[in-house]
Amino acid sequence: MNNQIDYIDQQILEELRKDARKAYSKIAEKLKVSNSLIHQRIKKMTELGIIKRASFLLDEYKLGYKTKSFTGVRLKEARYAEDVLEKLEEIAEITECNSVSGDYAIFIVIYSKDNEHLRQILYKKVHLIEGVAGTDTFICFDTRFSREVPLSFNKLNE
Repeated sequence: MNNQIDYIDQQILEELRKDARKAYSKIAEKLKVSNSLIHQRIKKMTELGIIKRASFLLDEYKLGYKTKSFTGVRLKEARYAEDVLEKLEEIAEITECNSVSGDYAIFIVIYSKDNEHLRQILYKKVHLIEGVAGTDTFICFDTRFSREVPLSFNKLNE
């Protein structure tokens, strides 16, 4: 962790990962440290950019988004990349956008109400962006798990 965070920081992050709304006093009590130490450490990790934000994890399916897909985007030319990325960001159903290597320049995650909605997003939004040469879409049947990276490099070496 580049010596930026220590064991206490890791424990704080583990607690926040379980429940980002957990009271700092409860974290302090569990870790047997002062409440002010928890405040200081969280402030430090926020300033370092380790903690980006606290958020709620929504269930897309229960919100009516029945189709999750992964779409590779090919560009006509590399010079279009930045403009295409900016336009993709404007499409609300695209929840993740990555610049990648390989056959695609960009890989995106799309949540749609159903396959027809997905088709509309692709053909009436994504394909109309100047610089997009084409797409290949893979529909996700199930997400087995999704998780954050490990907090301790020691866990990787076990």
